[in-house]
Amino acid sequence: MPITPPPGGFAGPVKRSVTIAGHETSISLEPVFWQALEAAAGRRGLPVSALVAAVDAVRIEAEVPPNLASALRTWLLGEVGDRSGCDPA
Repeated sequence: MPITPPPGGFAGPVKRSVTIAGHETSISLEPVFWQALEAAAGRRGLPVSALVAAVDAVRIEAEVPPNLASALRTWLLGEVGDRSGCDPA
């Protein structure tokens, strides 16, 4: 099976500022992850910043917390797997 670029092509990370617990933090994610994050927030009726804060709260409880961008990417892949009924791992 041939490998093809994703819709819109490959794109590097885009940095955005998000407010978490009253302070701004910059997060760099590829556009496809920003789109997935916006869609997940919309499904929950939350602003993106609130969803990021929720993922951040769970992330910092990990024994070895990953950086926030990595936590968001992994959470989003799990979210896609949950909705499709398949295991993304």
